[in-house]
Amino acid sequence: MPFFDAIRLALRTIRTQKLKSAFTLLGVCIGVMFLISVVSIVEGMGRYMEEDLIGKLISVNTFELRHRPNINIGDVDEATWEEYRRRPRLEIVDVEPATRNLPSDTKWYVYADNQVDVSSSASAKPRRVQVVSVGGDYFDVKKLGVTHGRILSEQELTRGEKVVVIGPDAAERLFPGLDPIGREVKIGGVPYRVVGLAESQGKAFGMSFDNFLVTSYRSPARRFLNVRASMIDAVVIQSPNVQAMQENMEIVRSAMRGQRKLRPAQKDNFSLQTADSALEFWNKIKRYLVLAGIALPAIGLVVGSIVIMNIMLVAVAERTREIGIRKALGAKRRDILLQFLIEASTLGTLGSAVGVALGIGLAQFIAAVSPLPASVAPWSIVVGVALGAGVGIISGVYPASRASRLDPILALRQE
Repeated sequence: MPFFDAIRLALRTIRTQKLKSAFTLLGVCIGVMFLISVVSIVEGMGRYMEEDLIGKLISVNTFELRHRPNINIGDVDEATWEEYRRRPRLEIVDVEPATRNLPSDTKWYVYADNQVDVSSSASAKPRRVQVVSVGGDYFDVKKLGVTHGRILSEQELTRGEKVVVIGPDAAERLFPGLDPIGREVKIGGVPYRVVGLAESQGKAFGMSFDNFLVTSYRSPARRFLNVRASMIDAVVIQSPNVQAMQENMEIVRSAMRGQRKLRPAQKDNFSLQTADSALEFWNKIKRYLVLAGIALPAIGLVVGSIVIMNIMLVAVAERTREIGIRKALGAKRRDILLQFLIEASTLGTLGSAVGVALGIGLAQFIAAVSPLPASVAPWSIVVGVALGAGVGIISGVYPASRASRLDPILALRQE
């Protein structure tokens, strides 16, 4: 029997036996639906972590020189924390040795920040704002633009001018209903002029990235960001590509080991952190979640395969006379086998297709009514449909084999 004729016969059988076919589809449909929805949520969380959280903190092809990792996702034992506490902090004098030998196509900036009380004439009381002191190529690397006004110039950053770029949330809190450009804020009692209103940086896990002020790390604000004014939090280095980033990490590591006078046997007492290293623990969790997202719905697919097998066995019993007539008319054993296998795989494929649609809908519904993000992975759709077809074929093998072995004379006697 031609392949497409067998599919048409299978579809005709499904149409004439709607209730039986619906129950057959149900098990596969539920299993695939949960596979798609769970994997979509895990993928969405992964993209959320990579792009909206870690991606906002560490730019592409970028690494950070710090005294300890800035982002610790996962368990860090007490001995490691103790070792972090003993490390010397980065100082301004470390910047020049660390960046001296970097290639000309490399961008970098100095960075320090802290929560500081900031006041303005338009606000009734001081507001807690993230004050960020920077130098170098900060605005280029962070791709931080302004919606109004301008960014800080290279001269203002170098000279430590008392000017700031303000984030949208900080502007609303310090200058409610007013244009902040040209107005004054006070950091530690020192007045700073607002020259730019920054673009919104969005939120992650309900935390706003817009409550900030950016100023020069050479300005007086640095006194309120660390224990000593000479301290900085990080030097952030961006390379044109991944290979150059790896090479630059070795340049900075070698320079810092020389600056700290570390012997070859001594471990680094500083940290070089990339987005990948920050996401390492999350990626491990993600792999387990994806495996769980595939394994748990597999239970539903096993149930679906048992249902398909039982219903196909019933179909063989009900259509014994039909099978006998087809064999008497010259149908070969492989024709009968193919007919029932295609019927079973068609049922499984239809069930998985419905399950894919429902799974996408369920994932989008969960994303709409909860903080959990969802991102449908194309590979999960392929896996879902393939699993449905595979379940149909595997569960149809025994009934099809049984039907193909029926004796035509005995089958024709069947009422």
